[in-house]
Amino acid sequence: MPAPAIPRVIPALKAVCSACSLRELCLPLGVEADDLARLDATITRRQRVHTGQHLYRMRDQFESLYAIRTGFFKTYDLNDEGHEQINGFHMTGEIMGLDAISGDHHTCNAVALEDCEVCLIPFTELEALLQEIPSLMRQFHRLMSREIATDHGMMMLLGTMSAEQKVAVFLANLSQRLGARGLSSVVFRLSMSREEIGNYLGLKLETVSRTFSKLQDDGLIRVDRRNLTIRDLPELERLAGCAARC
Repeated sequence: MPAPAIPRVIPALKAVCSACSLRELCLPLGVEADDLARLDATITRRQRVHTGQHLYRMRDQFESLYAIRTGFFKTYDLNDEGHEQINGFHMTGEIMGLDAISGDHHTCNAVALEDCEVCLIPFTELEALLQEIPSLMRQFHRLMSREIATDHGMMMLLGTMSAEQKVAVFLANLSQRLGARGLSSVVFRLSMSREEIGNYLGLKLETVSRTFSKLQDDGLIRVDRRNLTIRDLPELERLAGCAARC
């Protein structure tokens, strides 16, 4: 059954970058106040996306980038057999849709893992601002570079690490990203299922469950369904750091 339609955008909700608590994580980082006001005028809409709804689909026409204000998304492709291959999990403060810039169409599907809210950034207007505001252009390049680095790291992750190392890297990365947003880095709820984690890491569901159990038995984490507590963050980071170097 197709996902329900995304509700209409509510124009009355104006996303003001200068007053946003995420400005140090999102596109406006390093932008001067006067230039930030110009970006504010460009980002005039927010959009709510409920659990299970698609923000965009592969081959949709590219019109806007999306800054996540709240919630979690996953992006995925479909292989030749129609099976889902997850290529990323995206959270508050991150920009989505960068994949579509070169070809004017989205190259993957993006679906909400929980109720979310995004800021719409019309790319035609943003592109004009990038030409006029060097600091905004630099920050945009940083975002693009980070995206490339993440993709490269994922290739290394899938190709060289054991199941335990992959899960440790995944949890340590999630902890760091949550901490950067002022949230708890050691107590949080996993928005994605074990099956989705396995899909992303290239592991079977049984392997992910077994690895979670081992990390719990070793005293690194405590798991209660999707609620996770990291009991020994330094050791988890050591395991993840070793994996990254090996």
